[in-house]
Amino acid sequence: MFVCKHNSRRSHMAEGFAKSIIKEEIEVASAGLEASQVDPLTIRVMQEVGVDISEHTSNALDEFEPKDFDTVISLCGCGVNLPEAWIKRPVFADWQLEDPAGQSIEVFRLIRDQVKSRVQDLVNTVAQSVFQGVS
Repeated sequence: MFVCKHNSRRSHMAEGFAKSIIKEEIEVASAGLEASQVDPLTIRVMQEVGVDISEHTSNALDEFEPKDFDTVISLCGCGVNLPEAWIKRPVFADWQLEDPAGQSIEVFRLIRDQVKSRVQDLVNTVAQSVFQGVS
């Protein structure tokens, strides 16, 4: 679960990258402390790197159950505002990435690239722990 305040930019970038990297039967979702709308610039910069999030919708966190997710990532420093049940999942991190809202497309691209790098690292870390548990 990737969480941001409004579920309109960073969390959708993370969800899109995770789904494009994992391509397996692992549930990946994003939500906001409150629902909003997916920012059109977010859709555009993700399309530039071949990830289509045009069908994503903005969802509120309370539409989901914490028990359904092992990993919760806050992308905006909103971790302090999350209900305790979300913070107490087996893996929790608060990445505190800048919100590109209202900024240039170059800033959106910079944040997109930061999100991609972090998601790739997260996927690698989770995969390593899964494979270690299997052996």
